[in-house]
Amino acid sequence: MALSIRPLGDRVVCKRLASEQKTAGGLYIPDSAQEKPMKCEVVAVGNGKLLDNGKRNQMEVEVGQIILLGKYSGSEVKIDGEEYVIVDQREIMGVIA
Repeated sequence: MALSIRPLGDRVVCKRLASEQKTAGGLYIPDSAQEKPMKCEVVAVGNGKLLDNGKRNQMEVEVGQIILLGKYSGSEVKIDGEEYVIVDQREIMGVIA
């Protein structure tokens, strides 16, 4: 099923990846105590920011890449029953190789 949203400018739509259910020591973490994961998969990318000279800034991420976000980055939206995060490209801390 195709995503029914296209981000504008230098925005990126991503989906949070599932967090670990237990600690390294083997203890299980209840859902209420889990932090929001910082790893996300890119599902849609805008065309790039429009510059003053009329050209567009090239996007540094591509659909399918795994990225790292800050804990409170972006805006959470629900589309067709799925939860996504829309962030500006500058909020992305890195790409996992």
